[in-house]
Amino acid sequence: MDLRTALSVMSKSSPYAVSTERDAVLSTDLDAVKKYLYVRTDIEDKFVKELKELSSTDKKLIFLCGSSGDGKSEILTKYKKEYQNRADFHLDATHSFRPTDTAIQTLDKLFFDFERGGRSLVVGINVGMMGNYAEEGDVISVRTSIKNYLEHETIPDNHVYLNFEDHPRFTLEDEGHSSQFVSDLLTKITAQEDNLIRQYFDKELQSTRPNQRLISNYQILSRPEVQAVIIDVLFKARLIKDQFLTARSLLDFVFHLLAGPGLLQDNLFASRENELTSKITEFDPANVHSKGLDAFVLARNLKLEDGEFDIFCSGVKELVGGGNISASSYVRLFYLLRQTDVSNNYHLQFASDFDEQLLFHYSKLWQTHVNYSGEVAERKMLREFYRDTAVAAIHKYINRNAPELSRGEYFVSSHNGVQLAAELDIQPSFDDIQCDNGRSIGHFLAYFKIGDAIIPMPISINLLSLMLRILEGYMPNKHDKTTVVMLDEVTAHIADVASKATSLYVLDNGKKIKINNIEDEYFEVSGL
Repeated sequence: MDLRTALSVMSKSSPYAVSTERDAVLSTDLDAVKKYLYVRTDIEDKFVKELKELSSTDKKLIFLCGSSGDGKSEILTKYKKEYQNRADFHLDATHSFRPTDTAIQTLDKLFFDFERGGRSLVVGINVGMMGNYAEEGDVISVRTSIKNYLEHETIPDNHVYLNFEDHPRFTLEDEGHSSQFVSDLLTKITAQEDNLIRQYFDKELQSTRPNQRLISNYQILSRPEVQAVIIDVLFKARLIKDQFLTARSLLDFVFHLLAGPGLLQDNLFASRENELTSKITEFDPANVHSKGLDAFVLARNLKLEDGEFDIFCSGVKELVGGGNISASSYVRLFYLLRQTDVSNNYHLQFASDFDEQLLFHYSKLWQTHVNYSGEVAERKMLREFYRDTAVAAIHKYINRNAPELSRGEYFVSSHNGVQLAAELDIQPSFDDIQCDNGRSIGHFLAYFKIGDAIIPMPISINLLSLMLRILEGYMPNKHDKTTVVMLDEVTAHIADVASKATSLYVLDNGKKIKINNIEDEYFEVSGL
């Protein structure tokens, strides 16, 4: 068996992509590779703990839930035989026992049997199917339990929900973002010692007709610094493209990086043949324009002499298969190697061109919001963010049709060409920030305080980017539809609060009149 065949167990088209209760061995060698590549996770540890604590007198309903492809079947198949004396198992809630039954009818039968019987039941189920059962199921106790779980209400003591969504593939810590799952998998594939995959790599090197491209891709992936950059790219896809990472999609992604049609850097950034890379193409570093990178690409296209670059090429020959590659492919290689010492380090002169300040800025704000403790430095940073970014962008956006309004003045509405505005003092609500328990890496909740009103706002990296661009003069258009919805919701809340203010500005033909409501029926007018 060659290296590509060994790696093929990771492909989504492989019979190993989904675990089933098969007894027959498809291939002893491939089974061994699949077993070697398996990465144990936190949710699996919790699942096993629940199974181990089951006694013959227990009657628990255990849900292992998440999204398609996240590894539920893998875990359930692995432990069913060992614990089937303690509980009944239903591996996939989308399957039915009979062709005439729907998945909901099958679950009804399972749950009715569970209620009448004395044994525990373990069910693998997608979150979407849970929602369907909460609406359509006939077993009221289970239906209510699922509905309460989905709505974060109280559930029965003997019902256990283990959800992959509570164990995200990425985490944000003080030192930055990381993914233990991705890191563990890449380490398993490329480790120098006790590595079944590397044995096949060594055989490939000694082959009479080695797959040179596959060898080059494996060698570059084996560098820890390159693995860190790939994790960065996947994290960007999660934040910016809202791309969730399942076990199945990650395995197919790694197979595509190694065995795809081109060199690893091109498989990563210039190929739409894979679910993840189709989203990652938007981050192609070959599209980055800087004085240095543009000069490099022009020089390569004109075939100008560059002795330092020639030395670099000689030093990375094993990483590019020894062949001629395009200037764009070299730029992608520079990006992957930007944290790596290699050859004469020619590539490091471009490292700063790939700086990702937005990612760093978002991570810092996320950390400060979710871990806010009230320290002086935290308050100072958040005050600056709210004043100079969030509130400033909202002010500019809400007043886009009334640019004559000054700082602190906000557009309310327009009537027959006459505009109304109000003066508001918008501040961060530190108490609400400190009390917030949300930890989704996809956004953090900003809290704006206007008098007694508190307005929460989920800020994603895309919304943060939009705010920064608004401050530079950009105005959202139809291409920003998804992101601008959150901005519109907050501006609508602010306009509602502003409409109830005791002081309003009337703008008409360049004149600005201020009306103060002194008492119920008495108004003070100034600016006439």
